Amino acid sequence: MPLRLPPLNALRLFECAARHRSFKLAAAELNVTPGAVSHGIGALEDMLGVELFVREPRGLSLSAAGELYLPYIAEAFSLIAIGTRSLPDRRNRRSISVTCAPTLAARWLVPRLGDFRARWPEIDVSIDTSRRQAGFPVDGFDFGLRLSRGPVDGAAWLRLFGERLVPLCSPAYRAMLAASGDAPDLTRATLIHVDTASQDWQAWLDGAGMAGLDLHGGLRFDTVQLGFEAAAAGLGVVIGRLPLVERELAQGTLVQASEKVVETQTAYWLCDTPQAGERADLAAFKAWLIEQAAGFDPSEPRG
Repeated sequence: MPLRLPPLNALRLFECAARHRSFKLAAAELNVTPGAVSHGIGALEDMLGVELFVREPRGLSLSAAGELYLPYIAEAFSLIAIGTRSLPDRRNRRSISVTCAPTLAARWLVPRLGDFRARWPEIDVSIDTSRRQAGFPVDGFDFGLRLSRGPVDGAAWLRLFGERLVPLCSPAYRAMLAASGDAPDLTRATLIHVDTASQDWQAWLDGAGMAGLDLHGGLRFDTVQLGFEAAAAGLGVVIGRLPLVERELAQGTLVQASEKVVETQTAYWLCDTPQAGERADLAAFKAWLIEQAAGFDPSEPRG
């Protein structure tokens, strides 16, 4: 007698909602409505005869049955993704899919892709910088490049390089802050905040052992790039991340507003699955990434 399995789409809804602990976020990832997610999971619960989620006004959590069920479903989707990528590719070209933090993609990965393409022109690369939480390898990515405090369970992680925090501004703005001829006075500065940054002004103040700055005022942006552009336009002082801001420092569009540089608790990591070594194109791309990271030697900050 054939196995009676729940509908695949309903299981996908469950896995995604369980990973996000949110019907709304699952709907955004899967490009459906929250109502469709709720209805599909409700139908799955009716079929299974158990409640998979605890629905409360303060949020969504997995029930005991859901906690038991999730590892099996997540592993099943992972096996499907891995098995699909292992099929013989009848096309002449191979494609590598990478999920990458937007800032790292723009400032480190993309400027170096020309070198990879010159060496392996037959290998295509697809880069996804969406801010959604990617299920790895459920969503079909071969590699992930992430900013994290450390490895996360579920994949093999390799540290590429760390970063350092330093306040940056335009040369003219620094001159204004140091009008008396002394070091720039940050208490007179408009602070530029990046709301999406995991470590920003508070992290720099703590690491530098400084106080006295009003962190509530100033300008706020949702991307690091906008923060850098605002600082270069003379609108204030932003927290820069070395070595990813080396281009602006070398060009002189941004300069240090303080001599204090703070090591962060986070680093950029490469994550993949053990199966990545089973394909020559994936092995080549991984080796290339490691080579590029090894040669990415952060120079001393320039003022």
